[in-house]
Amino acid sequence: MRWPRHVASLLLTVVLLTGPPILLVRMVGWPSVDSPRVAWWQWVRDPLTEQNLILLLVGLAWLLWAFVAYLVTATTATRVWAGVRWLRRLPLPTPWQATATGMAGAAALTIATPTTPTPDASHQGTTTTTGTDHDRFEQADTADGVAVPGGWLPYDVAEQVSAAAGLVWLRRRRAYRPTRPHPHTEDAQDLAPLPATVAVIQAATGSRPTPPAPAPAAGLPQVGFPPTGVGLTGPGALDAARGLLITALLSAMRQNTVELVITRRAVDMLLGPAAPHLRPAAGLRIVDTAAHATTLPADDTPALSHGTEGGRRVLILDEPPPSSLATSRATTVALTAWPHATTWHVETDGHTHPSDTATAGPRVCVLDAVATTDLLTVTGHLHPPTPATPTQPHPQVQVPRPTAPHHDTIRPDKRMRVRVLGEPALLVDGTALTVRRTAARQALIFLAVHPDGVDSHLMAEALWPGLPGQRLTGRLYTTLSELRTAARTTGLPIIDRTGDRYRLHPDHVDVDLWHFHRAVDRAAATLTDHTTAWQAVVDAYTGDLAAGHTWAWLDPHRESIRRHVLDAYAALAAAAPDPRQALAYLQDGIRVDPYNADLHHRAASILASLGEHIAAADLTDRYTRRLATAGLTPEGTLIRGST
Repeated sequence: MRWPRHVASLLLTVVLLTGPPILLVRMVGWPSVDSPRVAWWQWVRDPLTEQNLILLLVGLAWLLWAFVAYLVTATTATRVWAGVRWLRRLPLPTPWQATATGMAGAAALTIATPTTPTPDASHQGTTTTTGTDHDRFEQADTADGVAVPGGWLPYDVAEQVSAAAGLVWLRRRRAYRPTRPHPHTEDAQDLAPLPATVAVIQAATGSRPTPPAPAPAAGLPQVGFPPTGVGLTGPGALDAARGLLITALLSAMRQNTVELVITRRAVDMLLGPAAPHLRPAAGLRIVDTAAHATTLPADDTPALSHGTEGGRRVLILDEPPPSSLATSRATTVALTAWPHATTWHVETDGHTHPSDTATAGPRVCVLDAVATTDLLTVTGHLHPPTPATPTQPHPQVQVPRPTAPHHDTIRPDKRMRVRVLGEPALLVDGTALTVRRTAARQALIFLAVHPDGVDSHLMAEALWPGLPGQRLTGRLYTTLSELRTAARTTGLPIIDRTGDRYRLHPDHVDVDLWHFHRAVDRAAATLTDHTTAWQAVVDAYTGDLAAGHTWAWLDPHRESIRRHVLDAYAALAAAAPDPRQALAYLQDGIRVDPYNADLHHRAASILASLGEHIAAADLTDRYTRRLATAGLTPEGTLIRGST
């Protein structure tokens, strides 16, 4: 924490300003000369008297104190003036805004922030790091928001995006059906990395917290936009409406009293080529006209009919509704000026200026069409999930298919060993080395996952998503230099560079992940003794890839590795002659992934066939509760807030 240092600095400043004057006054007295002319003449006649020397030292002491006081005063004045300039830009709310604009712009609904569930510690044996250091991603451009390519989000909205991204991977884990081990032939779509905008937000928000209990349905706080409706104009008007669209849908994912209604023309205006892919789903309704949107009854929407007391509807319209149909029960936003309501001029950075006041309004969430399309893929409202829009500047990274180096390069006698399955470590002669920078540890794991090497630009973009390109080269160079320094005691190079590609030196470094992939390849190719080959896969797996770390690029690789292990356990169970032995294999697989539905179904079926119906029911109940805690159900629908 920084406040102890600030307090210590303040105390030191006070001592420097007050201590010397007090000592000088007590020991010498106030500086005074009865007759300056006589004093100067006496000093010229005999300058080295004891009295003159003392007077000289006292004068120098006062001058030194005055210089320190000047520096402190100048620094304080500079900071005060900076604060005054910030206060001049601070929005000063009018009386009605003081209650209606508690949250900025598209952070439209102040609800309990959904968080990304992490695997049950009792099953996974991993932890999540929450500490920060000097290598943490520098993404937030203000104290309360996160900048992304194509927009800006308040922190609470960014955290909801990270939580929704985590749910995407949990849904994929739940739906996977283990099969015979195969060498990297997974469904590309199911293991595709999430869009670039999501990766930037995940990096900026840091670690993923554990999921809270579902938020209560009643008592939804006031929304951020004026309850009487608002029209949006200016260069950032459409971006602000997109921000509201994403925020409302994220809120609807966890609240059963929130619904977004948008007109078809507004969808076209906001999403462009991706508009046909937006589909009505939980919390979203698409209507034809503004009049239709304002006349929808609440009782025909389950999200509102079950919680009419605290229910809220958000309307995004391409034109203002007829004044006779405007309702205060909905937050209405028109994508044009609104003669009968407040109109906000929105800048491209999200700052607003209400036309009916002389003060600045709140800063709202702003997103361009590409960023909005990216975020709609994690809310589940875009079909297909990853449309190929020609305007997308960040092409999707292909599904990782790492292969182990040739078997001749994997030797147990190598001095440097890298452990990435479980808690990561760099070992030299069996002793763990300290890698100080988080970025260097991340680079080590990234290179271990890419044994054939990776382009420096792609590596830098993965480690620091969203960071300006001109800063990536220097950062990567510093990071790899730190990694080389950590391994300097061996006298051998840890990194091999060929042109612009980097890799861990295959002649000097041994990686546990490479052994794992070789075991998978052998299990897929073996024609005899399948059980031994599958058991080798299980034995080579010692934990999740980079357990405890939550870098966005890890998810596809981590899930691919986990699926190989599930495949091995499923194959061992299918080949086991004894049902109880098969059950033991399935239970081991469930410990690796406690969210997989297929393994739970197989285990419950074996228990039922053995006549242990109570145990089967208990297994199913525990699984259902685990999914409920994560915000999922076995059928694949999100659990909504309490009713």
